[in-house]
Amino acid sequence: MNTKKAADLILHNGHITTLDPKYPDAKNVAIKDGRIVGVDDAESYERGPNTTTIDLKGRRVIPGLNDSHLHVIRGGLNYNMELRWDGVPSLADALRMLREQAQRTPPGQWVRVVGGWSEFQFAERRMPTLEEINAVAPETPVFILHLYCRALLNKAALRAWATQKTRRIRPAGKFSATAKAILQACSSPGRMPQSCTPHSPKDPSCRPSSK
Repeated sequence: MNTKKAADLILHNGHITTLDPKYPDAKNVAIKDGRIVGVDDAESYERGPNTTTIDLKGRRVIPGLNDSHLHVIRGGLNYNMELRWDGVPSLADALRMLREQAQRTPPGQWVRVVGGWSEFQFAERRMPTLEEINAVAPETPVFILHLYCRALLNKAALRAWATQKTRRIRPAGKFSATAKAILQACSSPGRMPQSCTPHSPKDPSCRPSSK
C-alpha cells in the first residue's frame, strides 16, 4: 500500500483512453492534485477520508478536450489582413489601428475587423461612425464585424461589392437604406452619397429571432 500518495480521485472498473500508443487502454486511474499519478495501479493508493472513488461500471473515459475554437485555415490564409480590436481601450486607438492596417493592405484586398470586440470596451462608449471609417480608409475596402449580427462596410467596400456582379447576398442578410443608396450610386459616377452614422445598438435587426 502506497501511503505517501493518498489519491484525491480514483476511477476504476472502466475503459480509460490514455492516448499512449504503447498502453492505449486502462481499467483504473488514480488522480492527485489534478494530475494522473497512477494507471492500472489504483489499488496501491490509499483511500483517505477525502478520496472520491467512482465505479465506472464499464463506461469509457477520455481525456478532457480543450477546444479554443480556432479557425486555423482561415487564420493562416488571412492573418496579415485581419485586424483584431480585442482589448483595445479606446475608439481612437481602434481607428488608428484601422488606418495603419489599411495603409499596409495590398490593393484589391480587404481589411477585416473580426469578432471579439464591443463598443462598450472603448472609453468613448460608442461605435465608430461610417464617416470615421471612410476617413481612415478612403480607398481600401473595410469590413467590420459587430457582434456576429451586422457588419459595417465603408464606401470602398461597397464600391468593390457593386463591381463584382457574381456576388450574392445571403437570403437572411440585408443592407441598410444608406448602403442600398451607395450601391445604386456606384453605377453612376459622381453621385456617391454621404454615409450616415451606423444604426443604434437597439436596432431591431440585431435582436435574436423569436422563431
